[in-house]
Amino acid sequence: MLLEDLPAEQSRLVRRLRHLLALIQRLDQGPVTAGELPVDHGLTIATEPGCILAVDDLPENRELAERYLSRFGHRVITAASGEEGLRLLAEKPVDVVLLDLMMPDMDGREVLQRIKRHSTWRAIPVIVISGSQDIEGIIACIEAGADDYLFKPFNPVLLQARIKAGIERKRWHDREEQYRRQLERNERFIRATFGRYLSDEIVTDILERPEGLEIGGDLREVTIMMSDIRGFTTLSEQLPPDRVMHMLNRYLGSMTEIILAHRGTIDEFIGDAILAVFGAPQQREDDAERAVRCALAMQAAMDEINARNREEGLPELAIGIALNTGTVIAGNIGSERRAKYGFVGHQMNVTSRIEDHCRGGEILVADSTVTRLGGRYRTSERRELQVRGIDQRVIVHRLEGSCDA
Repeated sequence: MLLEDLPAEQSRLVRRLRHLLALIQRLDQGPVTAGELPVDHGLTIATEPGCILAVDDLPENRELAERYLSRFGHRVITAASGEEGLRLLAEKPVDVVLLDLMMPDMDGREVLQRIKRHSTWRAIPVIVISGSQDIEGIIACIEAGADDYLFKPFNPVLLQARIKAGIERKRWHDREEQYRRQLERNERFIRATFGRYLSDEIVTDILERPEGLEIGGDLREVTIMMSDIRGFTTLSEQLPPDRVMHMLNRYLGSMTEIILAHRGTIDEFIGDAILAVFGAPQQREDDAERAVRCALAMQAAMDEINARNREEGLPELAIGIALNTGTVIAGNIGSERRAKYGFVGHQMNVTSRIEDHCRGGEILVADSTVTRLGGRYRTSERRELQVRGIDQRVIVHRLEGSCDA
């Protein structure tokens, strides 16, 4: 019975067996050349073409890898040394590295370690192909980050399967990296855009907790700050509109930076008035003290603001600041179509009434805030205010500065 008379599948199997027997006999005589290695024409594995870097000091091995893998649509680049392989990695987008271990100068183990230590290359799958069957050496390569280990002479079908898995892993990593970069760009855009309308902490809270967008709120103990420019209405009537807005925006810009630096949440600008809160959405143990330090910094900044106003022929400004600590409802106020993170409650009204009694350059601190400062700040001129809409008198103190100053 002739070989050609057998069914096609059996015929291919017999050819493979004959080729394998011949190879075994040839191995008994010494090392085989690249052209003598078996190529399985019957079994192939479909894979997405990729860029393969073959690093081997023997030209016949590089030739074999390039010839075989090119038949499956892969773009193969070769390197005759470890140094050349690393240079090609820096120059070209590689999907999989085929790495020989036994090479002069820089061996495969060092190349593997450098690849896996590199922030970008470490995601590239590395398949070690070596004639060494030392178990400890194999384990060392796997522990160093090798994705697979094949013996020479390699089985082409097995190599193709390993390359297919490596390319898929690399593609998944590239897609995840691209998605991560897109998310980072989107987050930077959100922070840059909405940071102009919301405090950094509110933007962060929304990004980290999407449920934070839901309408509703909870009780929080906070320190409330309210400030405004004394006599601003009269000033605005005496200046052209563009000069008023220029002066106001410079003042608000400076105050905004100070409040955010002290981790305050700006609730809103009401004309020339600023309403800020310390203690929401994130609550800290030093909320009251940060509010006090912020108020002192705001008053200190007025010297520079007024110096620039004088240079431009604009009037000098004086601000009053009120601080009060108490419980408010903090959360999203509004509707599903339009909402803001804000605060409501009796203490908000109390703070506004205290601010009405502030003189230019003055900081009035409610007794509820002073009791939380632990005697670290100097106060004077204790006053009892009878404020509109509140039955009980409100005790306030004039803040002079830190006891350490």
